[in-house]
Amino acid sequence: MDYKILNTIESPQQLKKLNFSELNILCSEIRDCIIDTVSKNGGHLASNLGTVELTVALHRVFDCPKDSILFDVGHQSYTHKLLTGRFHSFNTLRSENGISGFTDPKESDYDAFISGHSSSAVSAAYGIYKAKKLNGENGTAVAVVGDGAMTGGMVFEAINNIGEDKAKFLIVLNDNEMSISQNVGSLARHLNKIRSKSSYHTFKDGLARFLNSIPLIGKWLHKLLFRSKTVLKNAIYHSNVFEGLGLNYLGPVDGHNLKDVINLLNIAKNQERPTILHVVTAKGKGYKFAEENAGKYHGVGPFDPQCGVDNALKRDYSSVAGETLCELADADKKICALTAAMSEGTGLNDFALRYPERFFDVGIAEQHAMTFAAGLAKGGLSPYFAVYSSFLQRAYDQIIHDVAIDSLPVKILVDRAGLVGEDGKTHHGLFDISFLTSIPNMTVYSPASFDELKEIIKKTAKYSTPVAVRYPRGKEINSDLFKFTDRNFDVFGADSDTVIVTFGRLSYFAYEASNENNVSFIKLNKLSASDSQLINTLFKFNKICFFEEGIRSGGISEQIASRLCENGFKGQVIINAIDNDFVSCATVDSQLKKYNLDKNAMLGVTK
Repeated sequence: MDYKILNTIESPQQLKKLNFSELNILCSEIRDCIIDTVSKNGGHLASNLGTVELTVALHRVFDCPKDSILFDVGHQSYTHKLLTGRFHSFNTLRSENGISGFTDPKESDYDAFISGHSSSAVSAAYGIYKAKKLNGENGTAVAVVGDGAMTGGMVFEAINNIGEDKAKFLIVLNDNEMSISQNVGSLARHLNKIRSKSSYHTFKDGLARFLNSIPLIGKWLHKLLFRSKTVLKNAIYHSNVFEGLGLNYLGPVDGHNLKDVINLLNIAKNQERPTILHVVTAKGKGYKFAEENAGKYHGVGPFDPQCGVDNALKRDYSSVAGETLCELADADKKICALTAAMSEGTGLNDFALRYPERFFDVGIAEQHAMTFAAGLAKGGLSPYFAVYSSFLQRAYDQIIHDVAIDSLPVKILVDRAGLVGEDGKTHHGLFDISFLTSIPNMTVYSPASFDELKEIIKKTAKYSTPVAVRYPRGKEINSDLFKFTDRNFDVFGADSDTVIVTFGRLSYFAYEASNENNVSFIKLNKLSASDSQLINTLFKFNKICFFEEGIRSGGISEQIASRLCENGFKGQVIINAIDNDFVSCATVDSQLKKYNLDKNAMLGVTK
């Protein structure tokens, strides 16, 4: 494509020289570039299309990298990347050795903070802002936060801290009425109420025209009134939650009107106290398919931009989990399902439609979700919390304190366990084994097929203790190979001195490698180092080769190896796992190969 203006942008400083006509052309080119690149590489589409003008305005008004702009979650930072010297490498988005789909300070000085999870930008930006002031540096920090992220309690912890300060600190609330799934809760209703108060804007605009028409002092009066409009707004809005927490509130403003956004950003920049600027945007702006179904176009794989994303339903581990919960709920009215703003991603959409009174979307609030589930369990219900592995990390304390200590029957469906490919460092599910298997009273299963996942979810419905069922992103590899056996582990292959030990997705590679090298293979269904039958079985081998799609330190392989050592095992133990590293963007196949977790690695180590 021919990008006449975008092709010339090497730094955001160049935006200050463009007129509004050129800026609008630039926004159009940015949208074209994002659609073209994401259609080839996959990525976050709707969120990025919705923040084009806002990001251009931010870089027009502020001076990066002297001023730090932090994008909460970071999945909407593609425009930011295009404006900060990465246009010519943008075609490598989310690819191995390419640029990340999120912000990363190791990638660019313009990326002020690592991102990937929600609700953290306000805390981080405020810390950066205070550090600048204490170090005597010029510049400020701005947090760009979505209304979905405002459902996370960490934002309000930060605002509670900031509200007492006299800092010239800015939060930009990007209000698109969605996180990934449709926003829910009282805050969403409050923002909708603010958006709908046209009386304030009508009155304000009329008053501005009147004041500006007064000779000599009119413009001065208008400026004075505009900067001290809290009393006026309170009379019409009856205040709002942000002003109640000590923030100066500006907006709402149309986030796709460059002039209006730039004007308000300039005003917000010079406020003498913490300010929140309320910007209303539309996810998917400028691309018909994404505008009509922003949720579907949140995160996409490669697609034909002329036709949109394939509408065919694809069966994967997430959908199987959702189907199974619906089956259970049909027969048992105590079955409940919970999500943290991820009903579509975790396969719970059908459950939400069929059993709305037993479906709970708590917003982006994993900590609350876990303790809420504990409360449901304490009340005699059977709650299943479906959550991505990398997001489950945020609820670690609640798992221990609120669920496990009292041994409450909360069932955690750990989606996206293991490597997740192109989403990179912040999204891999590599730590759940280490932290879940270390918790007393917790049982952890790792099915390798749709059939196993389905039957394990059904089996654990009657458990009176906490359970985690972890499964990977995407499809099963072979639907006929692994069927549910109701055993803690299964033994395959030849009677040999060497054995491959693994679980989950890697089981398919181990099955093939064990047959080709004529060695044994033990497939773990339940991840437990205290299984005496497993330990006794492993003592029959002289060479034990563990393969674990997770972090090595504290993983199940290390735990079992330690138990073997304690019991006097004298043979050879080899552990292949991800050792002391955060895994960068690449395909899952490439990641498995890099960390010696694929079939070829298994063949090599068992020769």
